[in-house]
Amino acid sequence: MGKLYIVPTPIGNLKDITLRALDVLKEVDLILAEDTRTSGKLLKHFEITTHMQSHHMHNEHKTVENLIQKLKSGANIALISDAGTPAISDPGFLLTRACVDEHIDVECLPGATAFVPALVNSGLPNDKFVFEGFLPVKKGRQTRLLLLAEETRTMIFYESPHKLLKTLAHFCEYFGEDRQVSVSRELTKLYEETIRGTAKDVLDHYTNKPPKGEIVIVVAGKNK
Repeated sequence: MGKLYIVPTPIGNLKDITLRALDVLKEVDLILAEDTRTSGKLLKHFEITTHMQSHHMHNEHKTVENLIQKLKSGANIALISDAGTPAISDPGFLLTRACVDEHIDVECLPGATAFVPALVNSGLPNDKFVFEGFLPVKKGRQTRLLLLAEETRTMIFYESPHKLLKTLAHFCEYFGEDRQVSVSRELTKLYEETIRGTAKDVLDHYTNKPPKGEIVIVVAGKNK
């Protein structure tokens, strides 16, 4: 049988790719990419010519069975996402689970993921934390926020720039305006920044300065 390699890619700065990741991407038979255009730029930069195939949230249910057959036939396959570690708020879980069920080897390489530097940069307790990813957009959002309002561990969220103000306003409403919050955006890129303060302070900051780029929000847990 072949092996599935889960390969993290840089979240911004191309220098953050590992030497081992480059070796795997050069040596496998196929690379599964969330967006072949985005990943094509990465592979071109590092002169990697391995064949790519699209694998994203809209087609992964349909392609898993065929990919399992390729792996059973001896093909080695690498899975990458547009940025960071696959399966962390990105496609990857379905194929990984299918490989485990079929006793196909899976190897996840260590590498870039956005929430770790955001957590460390925040200055908030990081001995225990919960990763929430993206909050529900509509259905279930209020229920989730009410539940998280009682969470005592540091919480980590991903958010898009056009929804950041809404999410910060909800944190003020459900967690309290004085809850400590840290917002990191454009991590590893030229305009990287981290804004820290109360939920109200950070909301006011981004109300006056509309955010751009990829965003990670770190929120202090409820005081015990």
